Amino acid sequence: MNEFELIGRYFKRPTPSALLGVGDDAAIVRPTPGHDLHMSVDMLVEGRHFFADVAPRALGHKALAVNLSDLAAMGARPRWALLSLALPKADEAWVAEFAAGFLALADAHGVELIGGDTTCGPLTLSVTILGEAPAGQALRRAAAKAGDDIWVSGELGLGALSVRQRLGWLNVNDAELLAAARYKLEYPEPRLALGAVLLPLAHAAADVSDGLMADLGHILDESAVAAEVWADALPSHPALEARRGEFLACLAAGGDDYELVFTAAPAKRAAIEAAAAARGCRVSRIGRIVAGKGARLLDSAGVEIKLDKDGYDHFG
Repeated sequence: MNEFELIGRYFKRPTPSALLGVGDDAAIVRPTPGHDLHMSVDMLVEGRHFFADVAPRALGHKALAVNLSDLAAMGARPRWALLSLALPKADEAWVAEFAAGFLALADAHGVELIGGDTTCGPLTLSVTILGEAPAGQALRRAAAKAGDDIWVSGELGLGALSVRQRLGWLNVNDAELLAAARYKLEYPEPRLALGAVLLPLAHAAADVSDGLMADLGHILDESAVAAEVWADALPSHPALEARRGEFLACLAAGGDDYELVFTAAPAKRAAIEAAAAARGCRVSRIGRIVAGKGARLLDSAGVEIKLDKDGYDHFG
């Protein structure tokens, strides 16, 4: 296949909500009146963000999921996506599987693919996502307040566990746990429903992609506050509970979770728990915002736990 055959066969689809989709030099969209447009872009590079043997369908899912997670953290509804692919070769079977994974997740969340680009090169994927939220109502990192609770969705540590096991940094013999960890790594679930319902409940939010402590740190920096995080409260897979100390670095700083960390006033606790439960999403209260600077990870006695690093460094 040449470039245009590849695009036409696998990525050109009807785009009923866009004024103009794939086929011209640029797409045209019109946001809903009274809404702000949200935009985010993420890049995935083979050997840096994913293993070379990952199934193309899983890679298609994840390429979109990591962008949807960014919109979830803002409380935004996803609408349109642009996809750019650098491929070593135009492998039709690979592209078909990749497209199936990408488009299945897009369809599940009402996202229309409206454009992009393809070229030959080392396997690299880049997605730009566009979404919207009611004007002035976005969740932002700069709104945390001293006294807020700190919450996180889902479970932490599984994606990082899978990566570290494959790299030989950990020795885990639990086949069921490893299967769950690999699935979490390759098929993250963007918390869009939770993000939307948090708009009137939370003060600040971020998606947990590089590690809890690192991504919480972005909220703290932007809000000019500090945090106390309770190590024993970090939510994990049941199989990790008995080995929490051994896997603490995965839970607190491992990355590849694609959960939401957010802050809210204590008066909102019951409403947050009810809203999350109604959407089938686990949420855990893991600490509190305080005056000062930086985040401290504390054990059950209130003693600070020092980590080698707070999260993933893309240039580290």
